[in-house]
Amino acid sequence: MSKTGFLIAAPHSGSGKTTITLGLLRALKRAGHKVSSAKAGPDFIDPAFHTAASGRDCLNLDPWAMRPDLILSLAGQADDILVVEGMMGLFDGGADGKGSAADLAQLLQLPVVMVVDAAKQSHSIAALVSGFRNFRPDIEIAGVILNKVGSPRHEAMLREALEAIAVPVLGCVFRNDDLQHPSRHLGLKQAREREDLEAFLEGAADQVEGAVDLDGLLNLKRSDGAYRSVTSLPPLGQKIALAQDIAFGFTYPHLINSWRAQGAEIVEFSPLKDEAPASDCDAVFLPGGYPELHAARLAQCGNFLSGLNQAAWSGAFVYGECGGFMVLGEALIDADGARHAMAGLLPLTTSFAQRKLHLGYRRIELMADTPLGASGTLLTGHEFHYSSLTAASAADGPLFRAKDARGQDLGAYGMISGNVAGSYLHLIDRQ
Repeated sequence: MSKTGFLIAAPHSGSGKTTITLGLLRALKRAGHKVSSAKAGPDFIDPAFHTAASGRDCLNLDPWAMRPDLILSLAGQADDILVVEGMMGLFDGGADGKGSAADLAQLLQLPVVMVVDAAKQSHSIAALVSGFRNFRPDIEIAGVILNKVGSPRHEAMLREALEAIAVPVLGCVFRNDDLQHPSRHLGLKQAREREDLEAFLEGAADQVEGAVDLDGLLNLKRSDGAYRSVTSLPPLGQKIALAQDIAFGFTYPHLINSWRAQGAEIVEFSPLKDEAPASDCDAVFLPGGYPELHAARLAQCGNFLSGLNQAAWSGAFVYGECGGFMVLGEALIDADGARHAMAGLLPLTTSFAQRKLHLGYRRIELMADTPLGASGTLLTGHEFHYSSLTAASAADGPLFRAKDARGQDLGAYGMISGNVAGSYLHLIDRQ
């Protein structure tokens, strides 16, 4: 039996593909369908919105940082309907040009549905869509969804232009300023921070149901081949205490699921609720997030900070990524320049007072033996932060050495001190 699947892409960021994807997911769920979703690339925020819209965990499928077998394995676990949201423009990937949403569509043999922001064009849309359709013959553009259309007359001109090049119009969504996402320095506000989330998702679904050909989308087919199960990175321990709240929300589901598949037990705790890691854990994972927005509160969470130290003293492997790395240090300086004491497990201070963007894919080599692998193990990851390391003293040594997507050596990253380690890098897979 054939399964439904398609990838929603756009010519560029800001076209509205996330809102339309969320509306589709909620509309399909309301219609009684079991629908899985995925987000292309290294994104922590959009997947949480997907999960809220569909009721099912959303995975990241990253054609730059993940091995093809891992992507195929993850996609093979999807329900009968798989909706994948692309990132940036259809052909945009890493700095080396690899790992685009188009590459993902080609690997998974998914038809592409283009969301086109038509607000400031009419017949020129034909040239735009024609260029995308013809740029790579190995990608099938199955149709377009017109977004931000101004009026029925505007719609008629757009349809006329696309009819001339035989590209199906699968939907026409009129401009609606009510369906906007508030954002901050790392992107949209998190799903769990929106008190109006359900109303927003229902509103998006209402608009999509009246504007998009859902039956036409359900006729788009994907490969239903059987794929072998593939795991990602080794677990940090057998019982892993995982920090999870609005300050530590940036985790990749495929990693957590892979750790469980390899026999690890995951026990969540909330630092912002002043919860300590499980006392019998043999590993603690502090993922990234927004600790810089909650530094004053975290500094007052004595149970959390003392519990973190106790875990380290008892021999548990304590690992922090990006925001988690910042909290493992001695202090965090917030946007106003105020200094807040952190866990003090690594000899470093980080600052959010003077923002500088650090962004890009990374090829990573472990520089020390850890549960993640022996020294010399090759990994992939991504870096995206505005804070900077402002002070550091001697530790046992750097945790990683990294190169960017073009192969330029970026030098040492992070640090390790005994059984405590961390860096600004978000790990994704092994090479």
